[in-house]
Amino acid sequence: MKSIHQLILALFLLTGTLLYAGKVETVITHSDAMDKDIQAMVVTPEDYDASKKYPVVYLLHGHSGNYTEWPKRAPKLESYADQYQMIFVCPDGNYNSWYFDSEVKLESQYETYVAEELVAFTDNTYSTIKDRSGRAITGLSMGGHGALYLAFKHQDVFGAAGSMSGGVDITPFPNNWELSEYLGTYAENTERWEANSVINMTPLLTPNSLQLMISCGTSDFFYDANVKLHDKLEYMNIPHRFLTTPGGHTWDVWRDAIKYHLVIFDSFFNPVE
Repeated sequence: MKSIHQLILALFLLTGTLLYAGKVETVITHSDAMDKDIQAMVVTPEDYDASKKYPVVYLLHGHSGNYTEWPKRAPKLESYADQYQMIFVCPDGNYNSWYFDSEVKLESQYETYVAEELVAFTDNTYSTIKDRSGRAITGLSMGGHGALYLAFKHQDVFGAAGSMSGGVDITPFPNNWELSEYLGTYAENTERWEANSVINMTPLLTPNSLQLMISCGTSDFFYDANVKLHDKLEYMNIPHRFLTTPGGHTWDVWRDAIKYHLVIFDSFFNPVE
C-alpha cells in the first residue's frame, strides 16, 4: 500500500506533467509588400532554448478566421510544441485572402507575406532551422489550399506540406468566399482561376520533392476535390499520405487531423537513418 507521501509525490508529478505546455505569444510582423503590420501567434516549447535549432510548422486559418484561430480552437498545440520540440507560427490571412498575391486587389499580397516575409521574421526572431528541411506548412479549408499552394510554388522554402479539408479546386465556386475579388470573375478570368487552383498545380511537383499529407472528412463539401487531387498525385507517382475520416467541415475534424499531420512532419524533420 502506497504511503500518503508517495501519493502526494505521484499527484505532484502528474500535475506537473499536465501543466507542462508550450508558451503562446502574439507578435507583430511587418509586410513591406503590403506596407502594414500583421499580427501572428507563435507557440514555442516550454523549455525553448536559444542554443538549439527548432523546426517550424506554419499553420494557416480558414476563410473568415484569423491568427488566433489555431491556438484558441486547438489548445493542444502547446503540448504538441513540447512533445515534438517544434515551433508553431499562426499568421493572419486577412479573413479571405486565399493566400494569393492578387493581381486584382493589389493591397493583398499574402503569398509574398507568408512565404517570404513571415519566414524571414521567424528565422530572425527565433532559433530555427533556417532551411526547407526544418519548415512545414499546413492549414484548414482556405488555409489548406494556401498551404499546398505556397509549398508547391516555394519548394525552396518548405520541405513538407499538408492540407486539412482544403479548397484544392476553387473553380467550382465562382461566386463563393469573395474569390472573385482576388482573381476577377471566373467567366472573364478562367485561365487565372485554373492556374491558381492547387489541383492544377501538380506539374510543379516531382517525386519526393515535398513530404505531403492531405486529409479530409468524408462529409466535407471539399471531399470530392480532395479525392481527385489524391488520384492525380497517385497517377503522377507523387508519394503522399491521404487520410479520410468521418465528419464534415468542422473543428472536431481538424483538431483530430493535426495530430496526424504532425506525425508526418516530425518524421520529415527527424528522418530515420
